[in-house]
Amino acid sequence: MKELLHFMVCSLVDNKDAVSIKEVQGQKSLVLEVKVADEDKGKVIGKGGKTAQAIRTVVKGIAAKENKKVIIEII
Repeated sequence: MKELLHFMVCSLVDNKDAVSIKEVQGQKSLVLEVKVADEDKGKVIGKGGKTAQAIRTVVKGIAAKENKKVIIEII
């Protein structure tokens, strides 16, 4: 999941070197913290948060097949 998320985010941003994804294991879920350069945050979030929501939907769909719960935070 982390690799897929990294691929999707890198496809959206200009500064691919600034992309970092950190996994934090919670009690019941996996939290993926996405960090991008300040000038690329708008591209990842999208107008009205639609791009971020689409990314979350894709990753949560894959996680559901593995019976896992994933939370994506854009920092």
